[in-house]
Amino acid sequence: MEPSGGEVEYEPVSVKQVLSEMKDTAELLIDLSFSAVLNGSDDVAAEVLDLEARMDVLQMRARMSLLMAARTTDDAEQLAPVLGVVGAAEKISDAAGDVAKVVLEDIGLPDAMRAALPEAVETLVRAEVADDSALAGQTLGILNVETETGVRIIAIRRGDDWITNPDRDTALEGGDTVLLRGPDEGIADVYRRATGDAYEPPAPPEPGIEDLERAVDSIVLMKNISELAVDLAYGSVLFDSKDVAEEVVELEAEVDALQSRFEAWTLRAAARVDDPVSLRGLVHLANATEVISDAAVEISEGVLRGLGTHPVVEQAVQESDEVIVRLTVAPGSEFDGVTLGDREVKTETGMRVIAVRRSRGGERDWVIQPGPETELRAGDVFIAKGTRSGAERLAELTGSEYSSE
Repeated sequence: MEPSGGEVEYEPVSVKQVLSEMKDTAELLIDLSFSAVLNGSDDVAAEVLDLEARMDVLQMRARMSLLMAARTTDDAEQLAPVLGVVGAAEKISDAAGDVAKVVLEDIGLPDAMRAALPEAVETLVRAEVADDSALAGQTLGILNVETETGVRIIAIRRGDDWITNPDRDTALEGGDTVLLRGPDEGIADVYRRATGDAYEPPAPPEPGIEDLERAVDSIVLMKNISELAVDLAYGSVLFDSKDVAEEVVELEAEVDALQSRFEAWTLRAAARVDDPVSLRGLVHLANATEVISDAAVEISEGVLRGLGTHPVVEQAVQESDEVIVRLTVAPGSEFDGVTLGDREVKTETGMRVIAVRRSRGGERDWVIQPGPETELRAGDVFIAKGTRSGAERLAELTGSEYSSE
């Protein structure tokens, strides 16, 4: 992969493959950039900028290939929404880079940002696999790290290449940089086994000003909603579902409303802190989060306007490293009448349920951000993300046939 600023020449390349890489990279960028902020990690922030440079090359190649493919007015009409998907992924990448720069350039963040960490996300840590590590040369399936410790290896950087969403057949090598997500206790164990050094978690800050804590809580919620909006946007494209696309629009509106509240709380807090300039980073985060939710709507634009989904985009979403599936709970299946927590869906299958659609009394209702207490019943439709093997296992449990349509 050429570095940012290097020459990128046209070469025959599968648009589907490039779009698939862009989708996986964009989603990883959202996760890493906010984790860098919440953990105050310069190392993770630096990885974000490296991935952003990779995305610049991917989007240029995608545009070149699409230009070569457009020969008639019909081609232009069909490919216009595909260009929208490419542009949206690029916007997400740029926004993630802006978030990372809040950390790298010390733009200013209050300690309350880290105070939100336990409620916001699990710990994410960057670790380099030592040549003499017991993990080197072993596949993730053999190591079984996630089952034993609750820690998931969400990405691996090997030299200039990235492996996003590694699976059980992925082998670790000495010199790999791995990104670990999970509980502190598990992180400490895996970090030590990978690097040979002890992991030292950051000390939790003292509670701060109430208005400031509300502002931080708003940003964390904005981040979660924006991330969900991107997931659902790709789902709307894959399933050519206007219903799902309209949910993306609703989520974007919710982010806008949260940003208004955030601005009010931040302005109030500015009058009560010693250095109001220290809040500048929060404003950057809010702006970047809004860009991400706007980009989600752009991904859904073709579906919203009735243009349908171009086959190349559908195939790219279907064949990305992290698949999106839509399943229906069959009557009498193991998921009929139980909660997501009862079945421990994520633990048992590695799949994350991102939305549930119910039909009750002739009315359809979406449950966005379902939790362990969300109950499933026969006929409910839900959208989940994860690996192909996890999707197949989940389909078995729900009594559905695995299909990413």
